[in-house]
Amino acid sequence: MATSDSNATVTIEVENLTVSYGPKPALLDLTLSIEQGLLVGVIGPNGAGKSTLVKAILGFVKRDVGSVRILGVPAEKAKGLVAYVPQRGAVDWDFPVRVKEVAMMGRYGNIPWYREPGEEDQRIVAQALEMVRMSDFRDRQIGQLSGGQQQRVFMARALAQGAEILLLDEPFAGVDAATERAILDVLERVKAAGRTLVVVHHDLATAAEYFDRLVLIKQRLYAYGPPKTVLREDLLSEVYEGKLRVFSDLANGEG
Repeated sequence: MATSDSNATVTIEVENLTVSYGPKPALLDLTLSIEQGLLVGVIGPNGAGKSTLVKAILGFVKRDVGSVRILGVPAEKAKGLVAYVPQRGAVDWDFPVRVKEVAMMGRYGNIPWYREPGEEDQRIVAQALEMVRMSDFRDRQIGQLSGGQQQRVFMARALAQGAEILLLDEPFAGVDAATERAILDVLERVKAAGRTLVVVHHDLATAAEYFDRLVLIKQRLYAYGPPKTVLREDLLSEVYEGKLRVFSDLANGEG
């Protein structure tokens, strides 16, 4: 595993994490530290534990052993520090709600139940929609948007929450190349604003280009570091058990 920069702030610290569903471990003795301000991709075959890792960082799953800390705080007490952008398939897009209302949902944790969103909340939501380039669609029904636009609206909701860390579950799934580029541009803008992003990703062909660091897992951690050190033929062959055609130029990608 790549060593961390001693001067960098660690935003996510996972130590000796084991999570099981029944008798089979989904994650096994996984230790990982992610520094602030990085765009990090989580890769591995189907069933490798990628979504479980995200849920563990969010504090959504029970751990057998191990710990997860967010900016030094236990995951269970890190409310508001981490925001989640789910897969598009997990959302009911027929629900009659407008773009600005979805983004405002990110403010609910900061607004007492007895009052309406105030000027500051409206300003934060407007800023979040601007960052993801969806301001012009603020009054559009969410179901009328393209897949990529919907994904960007949910990113705005996460940004409006004020979280320092964004976890995204396969944001590029099911979108065309132009939309994928638009989403990547938004991720880069969010990173430039100082946030840390952790993205579950399935496409090894773009992993080297898109991410600063990669996490390669299959129940346990096989590698963490810059793409050149992770996308090695020997590692990929071991993790994917020969089911993956390994392209020699993967390890030569930028990053």
